[in-house]
Amino acid sequence: MQPYPIPAETVTVSEEIKKSRFITLLAHAEGTEAAKAFVQQCRQEHPDARHHCWAFVAGAPGDSQQLGFSDDGEPSGTAGKPILAQLLGSGVGEVVAVVVRYYGGIKLGTGGLVKAYGSGVQQALKSLPTQQKVPQAEFFLLCDYAQLSMIETLLAQYQGTLLEGEYGAQVRLRVALPQTVTETVSARLRDLSRGALTLKPVSSPPS
Repeated sequence: MQPYPIPAETVTVSEEIKKSRFITLLAHAEGTEAAKAFVQQCRQEHPDARHHCWAFVAGAPGDSQQLGFSDDGEPSGTAGKPILAQLLGSGVGEVVAVVVRYYGGIKLGTGGLVKAYGSGVQQALKSLPTQQKVPQAEFFLLCDYAQLSMIETLLAQYQGTLLEGEYGAQVRLRVALPQTVTETVSARLRDLSRGALTLKPVSSPPS
């Protein structure tokens, strides 16, 4: 999986359309629980608003398993889907958008609502600072004490992280590596240890 942009900070955009006030908030959300927690936070911060419509792409930009949206009482399809469409079109991952509406007494119609909710998110995305996220993969690695410094040097070269270690007769490490370099690091470990060191994905721990 290639690196992708994620929000670097929370952005707020506010506009008034036919006496209704629309406040769009964009934030970073790693996973659906974090996205839903942000939605709840916005509800608490704007308890008097008529609607709190939202959508999120809580994983990588193409991860359809971590999508969600809600019209929150607006006519079906006029809020959540337009918000989600803007997020999907942006190519940004781990992002949640909440559009808070204070109703001003004038109905906008379905077309007006779609435009209002979509354009608020579009404006917020234009001013959203992002940073690159490099997806990580976790591995177990069994090694001898004498091999530790070599492994630590290799991890540092490839922006890897030593997550934890169990120090018994042998050392059992759990490491995280950018997915883009896992094959390279695996090959380097095999070469440096003459085939003795093998990265095992965390899903299949060594015996």
